[in-house]
Amino acid sequence: METPPTYPTSDAANAIAGAQHGALIAAVVPESPADDAGFEPGCYLTSVDGEPLRDIIDWRWLSGDECITVGYIDLDGDVGEVELWREPGEDWGFEFDGLVFDGVKQCRNACTFCFMRMLPRNMRPSLYLRDDDFRLSFLVGTFVTLTNLAPEDEARIVEQRISPLRFSLQVSNAKVRRRMIGKHAQHGIDALERLLAAGIEFHVQIVLVPEQNDGEVLVETLNWAYERPGILSIGIVPLGYTRYQNVFDHSFNDVGASRALLDGISPFQERALAERGHAWVFAADEFYRNAYRGDLLKNLPPTSFYGDFSMFEDGIGIIRSTVDDWHRAESEGMIAHVADVLRKTGARVVMVAGCAQREFLDPLVYEAGIADVFEPLYVSNDYFGGNVDVTGLLVGADIARAIAQHADTLAAKGKPVERDDSPTTMRRSDLPPAAPLPLYLVPRVVFNDDGLALDDMTLGDIEKAAGQPLHVVSCSPLDYFKELMNCL
Repeated sequence: METPPTYPTSDAANAIAGAQHGALIAAVVPESPADDAGFEPGCYLTSVDGEPLRDIIDWRWLSGDECITVGYIDLDGDVGEVELWREPGEDWGFEFDGLVFDGVKQCRNACTFCFMRMLPRNMRPSLYLRDDDFRLSFLVGTFVTLTNLAPEDEARIVEQRISPLRFSLQVSNAKVRRRMIGKHAQHGIDALERLLAAGIEFHVQIVLVPEQNDGEVLVETLNWAYERPGILSIGIVPLGYTRYQNVFDHSFNDVGASRALLDGISPFQERALAERGHAWVFAADEFYRNAYRGDLLKNLPPTSFYGDFSMFEDGIGIIRSTVDDWHRAESEGMIAHVADVLRKTGARVVMVAGCAQREFLDPLVYEAGIADVFEPLYVSNDYFGGNVDVTGLLVGADIARAIAQHADTLAAKGKPVERDDSPTTMRRSDLPPAAPLPLYLVPRVVFNDDGLALDDMTLGDIEKAAGQPLHVVSCSPLDYFKELMNCL
């Protein structure tokens, strides 16, 4: 499922604000060349040896020598240059605010399947940012179409060897591309071909849309891509859609459609394994979950299939990694120890999760024999609706509602209460329950670096709305069972 990309906060802000003065210095390492020269947080670096600083790639490219001349703007707004020296291997001592200094390059396409075009109104502005910036593709792994690439951008990519990049292919057929992406679609393919010819390598993503780029069209696309060795891998993710659009009403959520996809790419995987030593084309976890409901754990590819898990952020291999971490925590005795402590203290744990986790988390809990003390709480994503069901897209309001309802249900079992229309009637969660309420755990992936959920709720906001204290933990069982001990 295509999801909103994540940028460093300052890069999102720079994209909205436009071009900046240069590289904003966020911190200076004490006793470094930068510190010796008198630089302070809040100053800007504008150039290195006369070349402008557009992003962190320029800085890394231009600052490799032991002596450089940097242009700057100081805290008083004065402009100047200073020569810096360093010992071999010594760091210059600058820490910059963000990765892109001159504004993020934004998308100019009209993709019918774009998730950002399906968001509700009144979310924070950075969530509507549709970046199409090759620099962020290289630095943080976002996928780009190259449709906005200028000749000087291409020349720079080749000169600075900005590789590998991540490319949104979708389809190779020109007519289908035009229909799915818009009038600039061919420009992106032409740029891709030139960069491949120049030795730049790519990881590719295909957002699979029913009746558009699947079936025989997908086979054509995979054949086209396999003929280009510079395309290192392909990740296929299913269309994700929200209730805030009226174009799509289904994706690949049924067994038949998902199995057809897995069967269709199997010959390419077998060929790539034989000729290249890796599967090359990978299906997102949703396809396996939907194809093997009720028997998922037995049908997941092995760990070795995913190599270095380089497509993890695209939803490829997350289930396999989670299952592996769970089994490791189990083999190390961690799960049994936590369960023993919970039983001795009379405590229980409830872990918030997206509904997408149900097919593998329920069997893991059952097989570990901890269902009496560890309960997944699957939260329906009413905020986005559609087929959105992953944990990372849960919002605070839906989490708070689910926890409040869960706590009320537990309280009601011991303390039945009569309800009327009086404003003084107590909620069930206001009454002392027959047994202590559980520890509610919220995965850290729900929040950004500023501690905000997608609907701008903080942890405190969610706790207040839910009426329960919450604990934020890792998404990995290997980590959250460790963290859980600190909550008991």
